[in-house]
Amino acid sequence: MKDVVVLVGSGGIGQAIARRVGAGRHVVLGDLRQESADSAAKILEDAGFEVSTIAVDISSRESILALVEHAQKFGAVKNVINAAGVSPSQAPVSAILKVDLYGTAVFLEEFGKIIADGGSGVIISSQSGHRLPALPEEQNTALATAPTEELLNLPFLKEITDTLRAYQYAKRGNCLRVMYEASRWGKRGATVNAISPGVIITPLANDELKGPRGEGYRKMLEASPAGRAGCPDEVGDLAEFIMSSRGRFISGADFLIDGGTTASYFYGDLQYLKKTH
Repeated sequence: MKDVVVLVGSGGIGQAIARRVGAGRHVVLGDLRQESADSAAKILEDAGFEVSTIAVDISSRESILALVEHAQKFGAVKNVINAAGVSPSQAPVSAILKVDLYGTAVFLEEFGKIIADGGSGVIISSQSGHRLPALPEEQNTALATAPTEELLNLPFLKEITDTLRAYQYAKRGNCLRVMYEASRWGKRGATVNAISPGVIITPLANDELKGPRGEGYRKMLEASPAGRAGCPDEVGDLAEFIMSSRGRFISGADFLIDGGTTASYFYGDLQYLKKTH
């Protein structure tokens, strides 16, 4: 039996994190598409990692429970990473909320029941969650603490008709949910945090850059303080720190890693975006 690392979402960010925390451990790699999981597993196996794969629908509690059961066959679950999700250009409002908001909440809930002492979880959120103005306290509380099976029935979520706004609410909800779950994970001696990347070059980001909002995103990157998009390895470096022994005093936090884009959105050269987002 070995310590286990669970990764859902086989894209570049998830793989970058798994490479940093998976050495000498068993990596369970889940993805909605089995072929995507198998393809990513081949890359990791060729680099010396021990990997098993499983098809996972993050929007289904039954599927997440099957993932939990599969992971526990190999040993104590020490690290969990949820890097799965859909973007505003990939799915309708209902799917975005079910995958990115509800699915993350269930993931946190179920893995919070079995995470090992000394373990750590990371939820990949998004800079988009930081683009919403301050929400009413009752909305914050509902997103953080509502029973998972009631999340999608929250009245203010049912009013959303725009996919970008749905994505923003889902990602803000991820960070609030991490705050709520930190206490429960702490009782098991584990930490849990969120990372909110800006535009990181992955297949999902490329979909956005080539989609209907692509020109706006490209201009945004050019005018941002960093002047570029990020790389998955930069997110991986941050996640490694949070999940290591050096990050044991960090839990319930959200880390914005976007090259200064959000700062510029509110107070710099990108303030013009507020009129369109």
